[in-house]
Amino acid sequence: MVGNFLMRKIMKNQIEYVPYSFKKDFFFVCSVGFNIGLLIGLLLYSPFAQSDEIKFKFKNPSFSGVGTGAHYLTIENQEKGRRDKIKNDIEEALRRAEREDQNSTINKFIRNLESRIYSQISKGLVDSMFCDPATVVECTGATSGSFSIEGNTVSYQVTVNADGLEVIIMTIVDPDGTVTTIEIPIGIGQISGG
Repeated sequence: MVGNFLMRKIMKNQIEYVPYSFKKDFFFVCSVGFNIGLLIGLLLYSPFAQSDEIKFKFKNPSFSGVGTGAHYLTIENQEKGRRDKIKNDIEEALRRAEREDQNSTINKFIRNLESRIYSQISKGLVDSMFCDPATVVECTGATSGSFSIEGNTVSYQVTVNADGLEVIIMTIVDPDGTVTTIEIPIGIGQISGG
């Protein structure tokens, strides 16, 4: 081996020659020399080193206060958008359920039945108000009457208006007290068949 020499080892008055490597000692000396050189360099450079204070700032406006208003406004807009979307989704689901319920077969049947019942009631009312013995079998000859339907009071009276025409004055009073008056002329615009 290159760099290996015999070294005298003296032990208890005996001399013995053992192989010796300079490489180990060379690296040890170099590393110690480097460390000492580094230490001396830092000591010489330290008077020229300068430092500044550490400035720390929070980036989140909730902590720093910089731009807090805009930050809170952004958060509020996001929350409002979420609340509005949830509210609209719930309302849409309720409307969809209501439409499905109204379009069920039983509800269609009930609406059709109510329509036919109201048709018969209105036919009887018209026959009673416009009593023509030629077309109505049972003509009562009544000139006034009233009835209630779903909380509304409907009353009518046959009278002569200011123009001298015979009219029917129909008055409808809603449950909340709103009054609607309709004036229906009698015998005007009749078409006779031949």
